[in-house]
Amino acid sequence: MAVSAFQPFDKAMQQFMQRWGIRGASVAFGAQGRVVYARAFGTSDAAGAQPMQPYHLLRVASVSKPITALAVMKLVEQGRLHLTDKVFGPQGYLQRPYYTEAIRDQRIYDITVQQLLEHTAGWDRDSDCDGQDGCDPIDFPVHVAQAMQAATPVADSTLIRFLLTRGLNTAPGTHYAYSNIGYLVLGKLLEAITGQPYETWVRQQLLEPAGALEAHLGRNLPADKLEREVAYESHYQTEACDGSGRVVPAAYGGFNLEAMGAHGGWVCSARSLVQLLQTVEGRAGQPGLLTPATLATMAQPSAVNAHYGKGWMVNAAGHRWHRGEMDGTGTYLVCTAGGFTWAILLNARPTSEMCWKELDQLGWVAVQRAASLPAHDLRPPTRNASELTALPDSAGVMLRWQRGAGTRCLVLLQADQPITDFPLDGIRYTAATWGEGRATLGTGTYVVANAATDSVYVSHLDPRRRYYVRVVEYTEDASTDFQPMYVLDGNPTLVLPATSGTELANRASTLSLYPNPARTELVVTAVAHPLPYEVTTLLGQRLRASVLTPGHTIPVSNLQPGNYLIRFQLPERIVFSRFVKE
Repeated sequence: MAVSAFQPFDKAMQQFMQRWGIRGASVAFGAQGRVVYARAFGTSDAAGAQPMQPYHLLRVASVSKPITALAVMKLVEQGRLHLTDKVFGPQGYLQRPYYTEAIRDQRIYDITVQQLLEHTAGWDRDSDCDGQDGCDPIDFPVHVAQAMQAATPVADSTLIRFLLTRGLNTAPGTHYAYSNIGYLVLGKLLEAITGQPYETWVRQQLLEPAGALEAHLGRNLPADKLEREVAYESHYQTEACDGSGRVVPAAYGGFNLEAMGAHGGWVCSARSLVQLLQTVEGRAGQPGLLTPATLATMAQPSAVNAHYGKGWMVNAAGHRWHRGEMDGTGTYLVCTAGGFTWAILLNARPTSEMCWKELDQLGWVAVQRAASLPAHDLRPPTRNASELTALPDSAGVMLRWQRGAGTRCLVLLQADQPITDFPLDGIRYTAATWGEGRATLGTGTYVVANAATDSVYVSHLDPRRRYYVRVVEYTEDASTDFQPMYVLDGNPTLVLPATSGTELANRASTLSLYPNPARTELVVTAVAHPLPYEVTTLLGQRLRASVLTPGHTIPVSNLQPGNYLIRFQLPERIVFSRFVKE
């Protein structure tokens, strides 16, 4: 979605991509607690046919480290951890024999949480080991599996254990050496303290409170990729991490992304990264997820490297940033001392240091050239709809769900295959009757409802077909400058089996209404006991609720002409019947 204040950046970004041959990019900017810009450029697929959208997810590589650092500092704020705590051994958090029995170098017991955050724990990946070029186990997972007699692909815990057996290169706290394994250790430390998987705890404590829902740990192979995840431009091939001996693209099964979790395994949208950081820092009248004192601690450089704090590169001006790169990925995440944040995610790895320098400057150019910041906040709803259910009858199906935090909902319906076309921010969609006219999205997806409601009745369904349903919350109000902003991650979805319509039609046949159409009242047959019922609109708005007793009718004279539903609560099930008021 274009933002006029960022037009100079749009042009600069397009020129950058053309100059360096970058296929696709996703960018977001934030300020004053708001997401003020979220836009995508180029294409998201290998064929170059699908435009990149802000809802697309990209691997972020080492930009994962600030996420892990934020999680660790959250534990510090909660009093569950101290930066000076030891990590391994009887006085540490990782006490299991699985780790301690691998330790040969007694200095490992001196490693603290702070040293892991600051890359000063004592491992130096530039020093060769086991005949390898360097000693970062991430780079030779098959050798690690062989050396540790472990299954392939190796787990992150096996990578840690391998490095424990090789000892330290320097005493903890005396030397800076960038360490991927150090951040894997932080992930395991978090799990030991919380008793939860790393991803689950980060989601519950940071991502969900921030509404940054478009963030997940990634997978190795294209067949397992996340919904809306892009294709990556792989530049070289290597031995497969699964130990099969095959030569594969490095980005797809060469490196073991599934073992990179806490140091490089996240897959995110640019806007969710910015939304996370803006919420972490807070805004006027709204405290952040971390206190200013904690954020200041993170930005404080280590004693042995003036340019790295805790999960961030830092400088004397108070700016924080991190870059990430792997085959098929190039990322930049920045927090300025003045409160700006931005994320630039590429689906290709820049191969020139000049390209990286230009990428670094792009964000600064944007905030310097922006004449004024827009007042809008382009955050999608922070909470999804949930609990989608379906109650079919002989004429259609009543869909119900629990509302999320949006102002309205779209209900998407497609026959025979899952929904893969999604609404675009800034575009309004008009509800259409299923099967009539052209599909609203793509080639087969209909928007069958667009309303501030928690239910809708859909008719004209063929019981011989399978239907896929999805509810999409969105916000469209003054905060978004009355532009619809859709949340797509974690939408409630449902599959209506091909047989359900026929089965429930047979069940519902014990109740029937007449006359239909009706003017003043409806007679319901086969009512042997008091029967609770509701009269609703086709969108589920309740108009009347009562109990029908044998020998009585349902009054409808006060209704406007049109189509309505009656929801009967039978002892063993719920039945819907549709009628027309003349």
